[in-house]
Amino acid sequence: MEEMDFKNVIYNAARDGKLRRLRVFLDHRSKEEVLMLVGAKTNGATPLVMACRNGHYDVAEYLIERCNADIEQPGSVVFDGETIEGAPPLWCAAAAGYISVVRLLVRHGANVNSTTRTNSTPLRAACFDGHYEIVKFLVEHGADIEVANRHGHTCLMIACYKGHYRIAKFLLNLDANVNRKSVKGNTALHDCAESGSLEILKLLIEHGADMDVDSYGMTPLLAASVTGHTHIVDYLIKLPNLVTRVERIDALELLGATYVDKKRDMIGALELWKRAMEDRYNSGDRILKKPKQYDTVAAYDHAREISTPEGLEDLLADPDEMRMQALVIRERILGPAHPDTSYYIRYRGAVYADAGKFGRCVSLWNYALDMQQRMLEPLNPMTQSSLHSFTELFSFMMGEQGRTSSRGRRVPPVSFPDLLTVLHKAIREVEAGVEMLDIIPVGERDTTYLHRVLVISLHLACLLTKLLPDLTPEESHEVHKAVYTLVKQNVRGRLGCTALHLACSRDAVLVGRYPACQFPSSQLAELLLAVGADIHARDDNGNTPLHLSAHTRPCPPALVTVLLNRGAHLDAINSSGQTFQQLLKGQSIHEIVNPLKYTSLSCLAAQVIRKNKLLYKGIVPVSLESFIEQH
Repeated sequence: MEEMDFKNVIYNAARDGKLRRLRVFLDHRSKEEVLMLVGAKTNGATPLVMACRNGHYDVAEYLIERCNADIEQPGSVVFDGETIEGAPPLWCAAAAGYISVVRLLVRHGANVNSTTRTNSTPLRAACFDGHYEIVKFLVEHGADIEVANRHGHTCLMIACYKGHYRIAKFLLNLDANVNRKSVKGNTALHDCAESGSLEILKLLIEHGADMDVDSYGMTPLLAASVTGHTHIVDYLIKLPNLVTRVERIDALELLGATYVDKKRDMIGALELWKRAMEDRYNSGDRILKKPKQYDTVAAYDHAREISTPEGLEDLLADPDEMRMQALVIRERILGPAHPDTSYYIRYRGAVYADAGKFGRCVSLWNYALDMQQRMLEPLNPMTQSSLHSFTELFSFMMGEQGRTSSRGRRVPPVSFPDLLTVLHKAIREVEAGVEMLDIIPVGERDTTYLHRVLVISLHLACLLTKLLPDLTPEESHEVHKAVYTLVKQNVRGRLGCTALHLACSRDAVLVGRYPACQFPSSQLAELLLAVGADIHARDDNGNTPLHLSAHTRPCPPALVTVLLNRGAHLDAINSSGQTFQQLLKGQSIHEIVNPLKYTSLSCLAAQVIRKNKLLYKGIVPVSLESFIEQH
């Protein structure tokens, strides 16, 4: 049996708790062989890590005592569908709730404060899933209750968020820092408010928890309002000297907005807004809403926030106005930087799209996208998500144009100005991403997000090519200008792909379920080449765009013809020495193009020089050297 087979057998036996099988394969081996086999990783984990993850006490004991397995050697394990990297055996046993295995490891000297790659300790892992006995045992054996993970979340915070009352009380009795903040500024009180754990929240307040703000300016009271925990809001606003009157009013108004958008409870929302209005007008000095000093928002249908009790009474007769009130209130209280502000704008837009009101959707989504690009760092996943949603919406509309939707409305054509506007915003995101990455050392750059935004931009441009035949010369010029702006950035995505590479690649498909925009695209390639894309550009594997087109089954003749007419070389080789023809699978080149039409004397001469390994450097003009090297 091969050594690799031995490793797999031992790994599987440890994972499945097959002690007898382990003994058969290990008992007769030398100490060196055993150490090598039990220290080997399969699927990122050692046999001991898997035995601890799955609670196999006898196997873990055998591996430690008989095989001298390293009790600190970490591995990769999966919990609830998430892969945890760098997890020591003790962390695995604590997270999975196997106290007997935890005791075994500690007895043999396991470090109770060892951490995963994200700086999570065994104690924090036990707090996450509420393993009280393990928490207590680890603390008794020296576990530090204040070690936080990379996000600054402590054991107390996670116990509060997950609603584990006994663990939270235990940690508080050990004087856990009740007001400690995470990287984003939230405290344990925020976590309680978000999760709805009222009893734990009471404990925290008894232990001196402050009503502090996080990095978004959110108090625990507002956090409860955003998540819709009415019982938390009602409890906090009734406590003397804890919140101000203004904070109380904001909490009720924000909770009402949550009732509209999250709970779809219009009557409940109206009651909350009435309570807030009464507090504004009937509690001593009036606290009036300050009218906006700027124009109303078109995306909100120019709704103005209602500021009188009489105005509230009319809302129930106009549900759409009530929904706009929720958006206006949320933006005023949370501000544009808070992710929930743009999230619910996008949510409301999606609801309109489902109802066939595409214009309202586009208006709201554009407003949310502008907000994200103004407030968030470049290439933020939320901004990417907004751009991707636009791509899906426009692709759907273009594919279903003129048909009747499930709601009985005809799908309208995509508006050219809308599509061009979003393309400009996508390109702006690419430009900002390039600028951000340029200041990061080359070895530390991650182009994953830049690649995604580049692909989104190309899909939007691809959709615009469908409209080109019907555009005016001025509109066509605007499209070319926008795509030129993208091409001149010379952006490189994954594997060093340029925009033209991606246009010619099947791997750039983003919204494949909509036939309006399929990759590779000959129309998009033509557009990119028309504004100056480099037909001879090479990716990290030396592939030209023509090489990548060969990977599509079947290879599209229209695309190949576009590339060849623009100067691509049929006989150009990639880093593996392969030509376009050699990359074709199950298809003859003659089915795609006539190769004689695109074979020049200069190409044939270059081939002869390369094939016969003739000396040419210093003999031919320098300008021809790179031409010869490509053949």
